[in-house]
Amino acid sequence: MSSFLYRLGRMVARHRGLVVLGWVLVLVVCGAASALLNKGTDDTFTIPGSESQDAMDHLDHVFPQVSGTSAQLVLLVPEGQQVDTAATRQAVSDAVDRIGDVAQVEVASDPFDPDVNDAVSDDGLAANIGVQLKVDSTQVSDATLTDLSGIADDLAGEVGDGAKVYTGGDAFADRIPGLSSTEAVGLLIALVVLLLMFRTIIAAVMPLVTAVVGVGVSVSLVYLGTLFVPVSSTAPMLAVMIGLAVGIDYALFLLSRHRDQLAEGLSVEESIARATATAGSAVLFAGLTVLIALLGLSVARIPFLTTMGVSAALGVAVAVSVAVTLVPALLAFAGRRMVPRSRRGGAAPNQEAEGRPEGRPEGQGERPRRRPRLRKPRVARPWVRFVTRRPLVTIAIVVVGLGALAVPAANLRLALPDNGSQEAGSPARETYDVVAEHFGPGFNGPLLVTADVIQSTDPSKLVDDLADEIRDLPGVAAVPLATPNEKGDTGIISVVPTTAPDDARTDELVERLRDQEPHWLAEHDAQTAVTGLTAVGIDVSDRLGAALVPFGLLVAGLSLVLLAMVFRSVWVPVKATVGYLLSIGAAFGLTSLVFQEGHGAALLDVAHVGSVVSFLPIILMGVLFGLAMDYEVFLVSRIREHYAHHGDAHEAIEEGFVSASRVVVAAALIMFGVFAAFVPDGSATLKPIAFALAVGVFIDAFVVRMTFVPAVLALLGDRAWGLPPALDRRLPVFDAEGDGLLHELRLADWPAPHSDEVISAQALSLDDDRGRPVYRDVELHVPRGEVLVLHGSGAVGKSALLLSLAGRVTRHRGDLKVLGQVLPQHVHALRPHVAVVDGRGDLDPAGRVTEALARDVELILVDDADLVLRSEARARLRDQLAFRVTSGGLPATFVLACQDPDRVVDLLPLEATQLYAMTHRPAEVL
Repeated sequence: MSSFLYRLGRMVARHRGLVVLGWVLVLVVCGAASALLNKGTDDTFTIPGSESQDAMDHLDHVFPQVSGTSAQLVLLVPEGQQVDTAATRQAVSDAVDRIGDVAQVEVASDPFDPDVNDAVSDDGLAANIGVQLKVDSTQVSDATLTDLSGIADDLAGEVGDGAKVYTGGDAFADRIPGLSSTEAVGLLIALVVLLLMFRTIIAAVMPLVTAVVGVGVSVSLVYLGTLFVPVSSTAPMLAVMIGLAVGIDYALFLLSRHRDQLAEGLSVEESIARATATAGSAVLFAGLTVLIALLGLSVARIPFLTTMGVSAALGVAVAVSVAVTLVPALLAFAGRRMVPRSRRGGAAPNQEAEGRPEGRPEGQGERPRRRPRLRKPRVARPWVRFVTRRPLVTIAIVVVGLGALAVPAANLRLALPDNGSQEAGSPARETYDVVAEHFGPGFNGPLLVTADVIQSTDPSKLVDDLADEIRDLPGVAAVPLATPNEKGDTGIISVVPTTAPDDARTDELVERLRDQEPHWLAEHDAQTAVTGLTAVGIDVSDRLGAALVPFGLLVAGLSLVLLAMVFRSVWVPVKATVGYLLSIGAAFGLTSLVFQEGHGAALLDVAHVGSVVSFLPIILMGVLFGLAMDYEVFLVSRIREHYAHHGDAHEAIEEGFVSASRVVVAAALIMFGVFAAFVPDGSATLKPIAFALAVGVFIDAFVVRMTFVPAVLALLGDRAWGLPPALDRRLPVFDAEGDGLLHELRLADWPAPHSDEVISAQALSLDDDRGRPVYRDVELHVPRGEVLVLHGSGAVGKSALLLSLAGRVTRHRGDLKVLGQVLPQHVHALRPHVAVVDGRGDLDPAGRVTEALARDVELILVDDADLVLRSEARARLRDQLAFRVTSGGLPATFVLACQDPDRVVDLLPLEATQLYAMTHRPAEVL
């Protein structure tokens, strides 16, 4: 991957104009298409397969009059008056008639009608006009809402004497979040942080520009997605929030690496290519983890949540694409203006490179002649020394502290937002408060019990009997409606709880009603179900709560595997996963303190406390996982790199921490600022998510990664870096920091430019699963057309070395180039040009060699060549070795592995033969 990104970075730098133009066109086309074609967002929360959703879908067919959304007009008279007067009755009756004529209205109920129950408050101050619409909440037109509001104003004026009419209900809920000026604060914070870090306007502005471009494209694509699937209004805002944060961070990683390399003396184009390969690999890894976690939201099997996850994942994917294409293009335009100021006074380090022939990358295989002294953070070194001086104490403080913060998470209450979560002063919120005060909190979230009464000879009586039983259940405040439909096959019973929709006692009432279903089936032969918006919200929360454990296991397991791939270690992934769980727990706990218990809620302008949006935990777990792994990779990879070069675990922690701390701190502050900016004026849905992400990022970056991680590594010492050999062989390698590319660049001109060597090996070594040597310090130089014989008695690794040369064994150490390909980085490119023949197991080894020569294979390796005993086969193999010429006329190179070289003497040509004796101690070979 790093090699591909290296070539991509170089290509982008050379064609920077086309790349920038391409992104501008993509942004314009996607933006215009989404503006013209989008169908709008849909905030209908459905949960297929649940009892409430199935019952709601059934009502669409058998009782369409109650399947649409609803509105409320609540008439409130001042204290000392009574709402039930003759004049008021007449005014309300006239208003109900007018409401019935409004478009999209199915029916309006007169609170003073004898057939309507519980529509006048017990204190006599309020009357509730219920309005049932024909459409759901997403299809209510502005004209309908305007007409209803006009009728409410006229009714208030007609009643007079200080009367007010509040318009609310689900139809008036404004749940569509939008951008406000406070979100710009996040960008301002990012700009300030970048200016302090880079001390130049062009470097500070570039990540913001590229992040905004990525967000523009991703949000446009999300709105285009409304043509195919329902998309909630939270989805594009989530894409904006996450896209801005990761977009700035990913650009920051590339920009920081590029400037460091320019300071070291690399030319602009070479530095861009290397930054794209190294930091770009880390960006791909971080983006991949976020993508997997966000797409993992589908484990809850809730369509709107899956759509939100896909939308946010799309924002991350676009941010990654922008980082590895648009950012390098802009860096190429900036040229040497990106060089840190301390280096600008000197001669341009790429002047010598300009005279190189085309096709040879500048700087390949070179080391800078002088590494400048870069300004290091003055806080980082004292801090890392402080936290690692007594690592056990540091670990204990972090674990106990974050554990204490996580305690309130045990009481975290999940619910879908309702009108009680709307902004204070909004029509829907005012109506909600009036209804709760004068009628009771349960009237804001009534339940519907549906009954299949087709078997009954008297549907009305059956429905009334069920209603009477429901009235006697604990937690029921009223049953204002109980009626069958016109066909007499389905009945509905409206049940008003004594508690608010997001109260845990309402959940208990739903369970109590569902527990009665077997009794009602046996007693009345009526199949019942509990539904309504409140019941649907409860079922959504239950489904999401049940999905947290499998999703958590998925995320934790994923982090273990991915980090083991990157760091080739067992303890580093375990430590990273434990730290992630500590961050998640603390973020949940702080969110519960603010949004459920109300501590500090006024400071954050929280409109409603008592619960948080039900999909917050799973989104927080997914997004924070990716961001935590991002910081983990950037910090620990620098530590591992120093340890690999110097072997001192404690020195590696200090030097790696100092090297990476500035970028990690800047990235975390930017993330925190972007997320925190969505809190003050955020919607009821987005505000707790933004808060949880902001505190989660802050805790994970500064408490876990910058404190807990170095302490754990200091405690483990050398034990932190190691992977059992068996596991090491099975896990694929993810070169997140581009070590493989740097190895490849170092060997670009080795052993010599335009060398004719087919095999070049130096200090090549391999260990078995127990860490014992299979072969050690092998050095080979085999020109094209020669024959190399690897020999040695017993199990001395000759087969393992042969398979290493063929690219089949890739866990070796040292330098190895075969047919010009650096191994193990390019084993896939090598394998089509190499043939491996088993002299012991193949029935016709000479025939296999003939086939390889016919395919113009350039390198043929024969294992156990001394065991080719049949005279005919040996004769054919002798002839093939003697000519060593493919059908195309290019000389083929042979490698023969054998235990007894004397038994292959008659096979060998007299010239161009090398013998390499495997004389090391026997080991258990592959």
